[in-house]
Amino acid sequence: MTPAPAAAPCLPIAGIMARDDHAFPGRRAAVVYLQGCPLACGYCETAGSMGPPRRAATGEWPAIEALLASRLGEIDAVVFSGGEPTLHPDLPAAVDACRALGLAVGLHTAGPYPARLEALLPRLDWVALDTKGRGADFDRISGRPGIWQRHALSLALLLESDTPFECRTTVHWRDFTLEALEQLAMTLADCGVRHYAIQLARRERCLDPGYCEPVEEAPPREALETLIRRLKRHFEHLELRG
Repeated sequence: MTPAPAAAPCLPIAGIMARDDHAFPGRRAAVVYLQGCPLACGYCETAGSMGPPRRAATGEWPAIEALLASRLGEIDAVVFSGGEPTLHPDLPAAVDACRALGLAVGLHTAGPYPARLEALLPRLDWVALDTKGRGADFDRISGRPGIWQRHALSLALLLESDTPFECRTTVHWRDFTLEALEQLAMTLADCGVRHYAIQLARRERCLDPGYCEPVEEAPPREALETLIRRLKRHFEHLELRG
């Protein structure tokens, strides 16, 4: 008896960027945004496009897979982003489908599901780990208690793996001081993180309307750039974005 074909991955798609040369270093990548996130960061600019939680409709992932297949040659990678892509149990099957097309696969995650990340790591070519703060500050910034310990487990998995990764922190000056940012960066360097990106939050479409307002206590750009120069010797690569 011929076995029945495997069911297509069931993933709620929030959107796709046909090509983004910055989403995966050194790759021409499409970015697939998956709907849903367990966090509630005040500065989040994708929450509005994520919409309310929902089940995936039949045919959502097959349509994305067909689009990716049609762009082979124009892209050589795909990145799963969100939201929080590891929220979805069918993500590994979608990753396998992309690898079967010959695409490298990257992941953007905040690390709230370390067991799922551990299962994914052998399938991934690169990971960006969203590190929102240091210790309890992670929970405060993400709006959810108990997440920082899960994130720490995810970071430990990445440090022990052979999968290339970077940590990245989105900085909104409602959440950070320069001193707190330096403490976080040095903590990551001391843990063994070698690639780190600091990206400035944009205030146009924040989840919390208060984050759209200017911050009077925000440090001048020159002070931030001075801090970046001081931190660079602790990393192989440190980048300020935005």
